[in-house]
Amino acid sequence: MRIYSFNVNGLRAILKKDFLTWVESCQPDILCLQETKLSDSDFSIDIPGYHQYYSCAEKKGYSGTAIFSKSEPIAVTEGIGVEEHDHEGRTLIAEYENFYLVCVYVPNSQDELRRLDYRQVWNKAFEDFVSSLKERKPVIFCGDLNVAHQEIDIRNPKTNVRNAGFTIEERNDFSRLLSRGFIDTFRYLHPEEVKYSWWSYRFKAREKNVGWRIDYFVISEDLKDKLKSAEIHNEVYGSDHCPVSIDIDL
Repeated sequence: MRIYSFNVNGLRAILKKDFLTWVESCQPDILCLQETKLSDSDFSIDIPGYHQYYSCAEKKGYSGTAIFSKSEPIAVTEGIGVEEHDHEGRTLIAEYENFYLVCVYVPNSQDELRRLDYRQVWNKAFEDFVSSLKERKPVIFCGDLNVAHQEIDIRNPKTNVRNAGFTIEERNDFSRLLSRGFIDTFRYLHPEEVKYSWWSYRFKAREKNVGWRIDYFVISEDLKDKLKSAEIHNEVYGSDHCPVSIDIDL
């Protein structure tokens, strides 16, 4: 099974940039999207052969997630069941026979870290949620996690220590989540590889490869022997992020 994840930074916008051609070329079994920025949950794309599911933020043109799946899930639900966290369309959960798939767009701590306190509360709630799912069946979660976990995951670690996405608080929270029986698939298979999934639109950052690795596939440890590949597709344009993927025997 091949699963892709892509923060598209606006689904309507990327549809004008050969997005459907790209989907046709890579033929994912499941495709997870973040930052769709949709306000209409009835929106749909003409992709034959895929079941489509969307979670939209209450705030117009903000956040949002989507799942496109060739096989129909047993059930699809929105949110993690915590009222204060389920207004921004940040989590979409598909249950399949052998696993749960969670598409997630983690909140950004924002400039001057004005949302860091909320981000840490959100981190713990999400951690508890995916850990509870794992007690029922294996879990895969993917998306824009808005954290570069280690210094290898960011081009300029020293100058970003107190910037959103690389604070010690956010990095420690991700370490704690992983310690509860989860694996960062790319780092597990590529322990020394330097590769990024997001670049600022400013200062020609992508051209210079001044990037961050903040898009992930994370799996529960009981799936690690089924993992075949984990890749970052930095040759794909259309967003300030690039897609990431895994091949896994499910």
